[in-house]
Amino acid sequence: MHNILVALDISDTDDLVLDHVHFIAADREVKLRLVHVATPPPDFVGYEVGPQYIRDARADELKHEHAELLRRRQELSALGCEVDHRLVMGPIVETLVAEAGSFDAHLIILGSHGRRGLARIIDGSVSEDLLKEHRWPLFIVPVTARP
Repeated sequence: MHNILVALDISDTDDLVLDHVHFIAADREVKLRLVHVATPPPDFVGYEVGPQYIRDARADELKHEHAELLRRRQELSALGCEVDHRLVMGPIVETLVAEAGSFDAHLIILGSHGRRGLARIIDGSVSEDLLKEHRWPLFIVPVTARP
């Protein structure tokens, strides 16, 4: 059995990534782990844990993200795949590397937005940074936001 880690960003582009997961996992003995790396709560100067309204909004976001992961897990499980999911906080690349290591992943599947210029400088490239790790094969799905 092969372990495939699937990085999702809980957006409309996840459909494109999961289309490829369906193709790869079809008629194969694979175990899938869906991972969404949530951004850590912002730091607030002068506040130990941030104002209550910010914590409430962040809790709502995390509930939504977890519900989406669970929905995607159920979709893939209905196809006969063994699937688990993780919603974790931290730096994206380091967190995905840790998850892939703990899962003993044979392959990582993720989407790439193909950012260029200033957007790439600001946001960086998760797929490029994962390639630098040289530990796992990557299946990179080019995605663009759907209108």
